[in-house]
Amino acid sequence: MINEALIKPRSIVVVGGSKDTSKPGGKVLKNLIDGRFAGELHVINPKENEVQGVKSYQDVAALPDVDLAIIAIAARFVPDTVEVLARQKGTRAFIVLSAGFSEESEAGEALEKRVVEIVRSVDGVLVGPNCTGVLTPNHHSVFTYPIPRLDQRGCDFVSGSGATACFIMEAGIPNGLSFANVFSVGNSAQLGVEEVVKYWDEHFDPASSSRIKLLYIEDIKKPHMLLHHAASLVRKGCRIAAVKAGSSEAGSRAASSHTGALASPDVAVDALFRKAGIVRCYGREDLIAVASVFTYPPLPGKRIAVITHAGGPAVMLTDALSEGGLEVPPIEGEAATELLGHLFPGSSVANPIDFLATGTAEQLGSIIDYTDKYFDHIHGMVVIFGTPGLFPVYDVYDVLDRKMRQAKKPIYPVLPSILTAGDEVKAFIDKGHVNFPDEVVLGRALARVYHTPPPPATDDAPPLPDRQKIRQLMDDAPDGYLDPLKVQEVLDAAGIPRAAEAVVQNREEAVAAGGELGYPLAMKVVGPVHKSDVGGVVLNVRDAAMLEREFDRMMQIRDTTAVLMQPMLSGMELFAGAKREDKFGHMVLCGMGGIFIEVLKDVATGLCPLNRDEALEMIRSLKGFAILEGVRGQEGVHLETYAAILTRLSALMEAAPEIFEMDLNPLLGSSQAVVAVDARINIQRQGGD
Repeated sequence: MINEALIKPRSIVVVGGSKDTSKPGGKVLKNLIDGRFAGELHVINPKENEVQGVKSYQDVAALPDVDLAIIAIAARFVPDTVEVLARQKGTRAFIVLSAGFSEESEAGEALEKRVVEIVRSVDGVLVGPNCTGVLTPNHHSVFTYPIPRLDQRGCDFVSGSGATACFIMEAGIPNGLSFANVFSVGNSAQLGVEEVVKYWDEHFDPASSSRIKLLYIEDIKKPHMLLHHAASLVRKGCRIAAVKAGSSEAGSRAASSHTGALASPDVAVDALFRKAGIVRCYGREDLIAVASVFTYPPLPGKRIAVITHAGGPAVMLTDALSEGGLEVPPIEGEAATELLGHLFPGSSVANPIDFLATGTAEQLGSIIDYTDKYFDHIHGMVVIFGTPGLFPVYDVYDVLDRKMRQAKKPIYPVLPSILTAGDEVKAFIDKGHVNFPDEVVLGRALARVYHTPPPPATDDAPPLPDRQKIRQLMDDAPDGYLDPLKVQEVLDAAGIPRAAEAVVQNREEAVAAGGELGYPLAMKVVGPVHKSDVGGVVLNVRDAAMLEREFDRMMQIRDTTAVLMQPMLSGMELFAGAKREDKFGHMVLCGMGGIFIEVLKDVATGLCPLNRDEALEMIRSLKGFAILEGVRGQEGVHLETYAAILTRLSALMEAAPEIFEMDLNPLLGSSQAVVAVDARINIQRQGGD
């Protein structure tokens, strides 16, 4: 969709170009001129013959052929203008800055649709409408500031909000962050964030393309396109960070199952980002910090040395790193004692390495050398060095610059004195570095980057034992909750282990089933959604007399149609489930089961399809994972079986897309097995939800 006319136009026309640079049409023209666009530049302004030194045409029909049109006129005039440019002037790229389209009214939406139809009919590309424009090394087609120094080693950035793009660049540029290409897509009538990521992927050049991609997204319209191309970029060596706005739980629908309640649309976004290898961020500062981390070599491990001349920031950084799952381990031994001899009395090398407010540039160099060469258990360094303003610190930052270029381990600079040592910090940044003014923001960003896994190498999932049987069951089933006996058949056909059970509707069937299953038994009503809340669950049924008594009582519970009977089993209660989310497809969830799923909500989510490694990563990411492994003599669960159940759930969702929600709660896990004790399947054909 993105074409040469947009990226490298030979000619540009500004429709609505103005002498008044306080107007979008005037400012974008000025930015094009100041950016030294090398091709032919034209203006359409019915009242002028020349605008800012550029020839102006009163009518678009009088124009010569032109590659790219930047349009800054009232919305009602845009479709006819685009029609002439597309049909008569060979224009194949359009940036519509104007507002007044789908974001404003139904009439505006109709105008927008007409523009899209015209552009598509000539195989062109449309950016906007209601956008701030596009920045590339070839042309500065934006009406906003700042305009960063464009560097192919900088960040590629696409934003659904023009104002947010400006604010993010304003936050990053002073820290030394640079940009390569910037797209503001506005209403995304034709070109959205997903299409830009697709273009970056399909036109990636290992020798020249940026390896840092930043996204600000307000609506993921094509999640599978985003997933495919983002994952492809990460596999090619790129690093991607994204803010997805609109993550409030208030937007999620009420659900009738545990899975439905836990799997909100925002959970789907988390799952998509994790599967694609995208680092999720939650604001401008967060995005800038993660992007800045991307400019440095990746951490090869989680153990960090904190090097500082100020105790307070080191403590706060240590807390942030530890809270994020990174480590600030002790440093000791012969080399540590030797290093301490190079520092002033009172210094500490225990980690944080504190060389005091009087510490010198030479001492900083020694600390970095020792940490890089002799402390093998350390994987990276953070250097915190500011100043009270008593003397210049150019020498310290010169040493830091030199050591950062020489060291084998990554070094992240925290230079907080951006006013007091503003000149020195600027000189350091001008040497090609990115600064982190706040140590806690850096610590959190480092942790988030480190713990974002790469995309899976394959989506291979285990084959289903009986896909044909599953299709038969789905084709025959009406929408709504599947009959418990049919649920058993689905589990068996999917290869998901389950407890033996019987569904009975009269006392005679119950007594016979009790004899076959063996005592003690568990009994659960069939029909009511929340069985425990209505007294619909009885455990440890010891004999036939108790069975008959409880059966009679349970059948009187409202909405009960039958009773499910199972032998009593022991083990740790686990949970697994799946849910279909609009546009994203199915998600699989796992966590601690029983009442803990409601109380703790310790749940991991993966986007289908899932392979074994993804399933195991989901399990390991649970806060309660240590319990699943087994602690204090308690038996753990068979993790491979638990992971296999998750991958089979994923394969089941692919075979039976009619399944809207599915709960396996609880699963009972031991060191030998994991089996489903209770299961529910809610079927809703597409369009029914």
